[in-house]
Amino acid sequence: MARDTVAVTCRARTLHLRDTFTIARSSVDTEEVLVVRVDAAGATGHGEGAPVGYAGESVAGMAAAVEADGAALLGSDLRDLEGIARRLRAWDGPQGAKMALDGAAHDWVGRHYGLPVWRLLGLDGRQPPTSFTIGISSVEETVARVRRAPGFEVYKVKVGGPDDLGRLAAIRAVSPARLRVDGNEGWTLDGVRELLPRLRELGVELIEQPFPAADLDSFARYRELPGRLPVFLDEGCTDLASVPAAARHADGVVVKLAKCGGIREAHRMLSAAAALGLRVMLGCMIESQLGIAQAAQLGSLADLVDLDGHLLISDQPFTGLGLDAGRVVLPDAPGLGLTPAEAR
Repeated sequence: MARDTVAVTCRARTLHLRDTFTIARSSVDTEEVLVVRVDAAGATGHGEGAPVGYAGESVAGMAAAVEADGAALLGSDLRDLEGIARRLRAWDGPQGAKMALDGAAHDWVGRHYGLPVWRLLGLDGRQPPTSFTIGISSVEETVARVRRAPGFEVYKVKVGGPDDLGRLAAIRAVSPARLRVDGNEGWTLDGVRELLPRLRELGVELIEQPFPAADLDSFARYRELPGRLPVFLDEGCTDLASVPAAARHADGVVVKLAKCGGIREAHRMLSAAAALGLRVMLGCMIESQLGIAQAAQLGSLADLVDLDGHLLISDQPFTGLGLDAGRVVLPDAPGLGLTPAEAR
């Protein structure tokens, strides 16, 4: 294969939330991501990585890792995406840095060959409707946020606050949309047992990560409850190795590129989950259009999609993604198909 001179650079970007974003363990008004740029053979690729805060990652640590090892990990032939994936898999660097490097390599290859990444992967660019996330807040503010985001088939409601049922009931009173709830490890088995009848009445279709990932006893006992709702693991399923165990404790898994390290590894997780009879939700962190586009390349393989991170921020460092009737629409353009703000 041809060898190229590959230049790798990175920079941190601060993303500003439209509303304070509160989940069971934290509240934020801004999030940082890392953008990696690769230049080779006259083409440029961009990739974005988000830190997994509960895993101890930071953008500063991701940037230092990319500056130290990024060029060696990508090598001199960006066309060798599988070789890059193997090196990233073996590297002990931050998962968010892997996501950014993997995304930049895929973007470069697509642009080099003049094809969208999803076509390079042999996939259909169309995907299920995305949910829109409603963070923990007052009942009144919850309703206001739903009204500010009309047109979505599904709302994912963060829970673990003082009035979870009141907020869900208030959403149901103003919207017929399907509801999913995300506990972010903030619920207990006794609490869920008490809430289940009302959750079913309100039309909640699944619960994401209700218990701490290490509390396997609660997951096991939950599976014995009559009339239980399906449970998807997020914090409890982070990479390919954790998928088989998830099949023993849950009905589905949440695959995020920031957790597993990029498009290539997420593809492996999706395949493994399907083989084990697990449903898959393709998810995201707070990311710009660039990070969302990386995950959306795999959207046609997912049962459910939660790719709304770019809709929760006021910044647009990259543009090109569409939104039609609550579905993320990928551009039919080479690579990830996005345009950086500085190029507009």
